[in-house]
Order: sequence, then C-alpha cells, then structure tokens
Amino acid sequence: MVSQRSEQALFDRFKQAAESYNVDVQRVKPPAVTETIESLLSGPTVGTPLEIPDASLPESVTTKPTSAELEAAETGITTASLAIADYGSVVLRATDEGSEPISLFNELHIVVLRESDIVPDMSTAFEWLGDELRESRDSAILATGPSATADMGALVQGAHGPKQVAVIVVT
Repeated sequence: MVSQRSEQALFDRFKQAAESYNVDVQRVKPPAVTETIESLLSGPTVGTPLEIPDASLPESVTTKPTSAELEAAETGITTASLAIADYGSVVLRATDEGSEPISLFNELHIVVLRESDIVPDMSTAFEWLGDELRESRDSAILATGPSATADMGALVQGAHGPKQVAVIVVT
C-alpha cells in the first residue's frame, strides 16, 4: 500500500510536469468533483461515466452522445486509468462508452483521475499497461498536455486533439 506521503510526492511530481504543458491540475475530494467540473465547463459537454466512487458528472453532461452532440461539444470528460508522474501524462483506455472520441474531438478535455493511480515513471506504467492491455485486448492513449504540432512551422495547439486539458485528481 502506498503511504499518504508517497501519494503526495507523486501528485506533486505529476502536477509540476503537467503544468509545464499548461495543464490545469486540481486535487479534490470525491464530493467536490461535480462542482469542480462545473467550474471548468465550456459550452456543450459530453463525457463517459466516472469510474470513481462518490464522484459524479454534472447533470448537464451528455453521457451517450449522438454523432451530432459529439461534434457540437466543446468539452469532453473522461476518466484516466493511470497517470505518469515524471511526464505529466495520463493513460486513457478505449471504452465502449466512447472515451477516445470524447477525449480527442473537443476544445477542452477534462480528465478525472484517482490520486492512487499516479505511478512514478514510464517503466512502472508499462508494467501495468502490458499486463492490463494484453489481458483485455483494449487500446490506450498516452496523452501529455494539449494537442500540439509544429509540422508546418510555428507551434499550433489543438491540431490533432484538445487545445486545453484540465486534470482533476481525486484524493
């Protein structure tokens, strides 16, 4: 079992790395998740059900979006399976609820993550990912900050995914 001190240290490392990519990171208790999400929302919002006990989405979030609702959404909300402290990265598993399009096709992606799911480094993440993904045959995205590319010269954010990312870490 990871001690509270270790979880705090991992959170601090994750937050510092994520914020270096302009990711807003907030740490909250489960009952505050709904209110925290509401404070971040922008426009129509789609999301996947949160997989965290005592944490819930605001009622305004559409959880079974049609193609039109997905296209119109400005914000997408998903749960991360894992986060990597050294990189500020989150691991987003593909789900039947549509986590991939919900995480990729919006201006703002809000990620909800259990603090206990922050691991220190890529080696630890790959140990977990290898076992999990081999067993389930699922796919996963490792996302670090907003989408960015400099393929055509100047850095452009949001070219292949969200322009903004916020992470809510649930204690």
